Amino acid sequence: MSATVNERRHNTNRMIEELLEERRQVWSLYCTIAGMKPFSVDQPLRSKIQEFCQLLIDYISLGHFGIYQRIIDGTERRRKVLEVAENIYPRIAETTDVAVDFNDKYEALTEDAVEAHLKDDLSKLGEELAMRIELEDQLISSMIA
Repeated sequence: MSATVNERRHNTNRMIEELLEERRQVWSLYCTIAGMKPFSVDQPLRSKIQEFCQLLIDYISLGHFGIYQRIIDGTERRRKVLEVAENIYPRIAETTDVAVDFNDKYEALTEDAVEAHLKDDLSKLGEELAMRIELEDQLISSMIA
């Protein structure tokens, strides 16, 4: 038996709320880490980056396997949502790649990477996260309209 419109709408709203909460946590921790200059691999920075990488991947995964997967699978039927998704998905995929690259680089957290690259990598990631947020908001607006 297929889900009713109300059940689908409720599930969509729950998924959106979860995505927004994870996004808020990622952004908050991002700002905390960015404020920990000068960067060195001391314990507070190390634990914050490890926590951040885990949250970042959880957030990216929730978007991909939650909201975007519905569109890819054909579960989403609303034309406006599909049009928005089609327009933004290529750029969303680029932000995903930057986030995964950041995670891959910093989950090991070497002194060289932190001292030589963290400032620039955080800046690039911040720009990509800001873009992703803007795009997600477009999609979310179409989903709750």
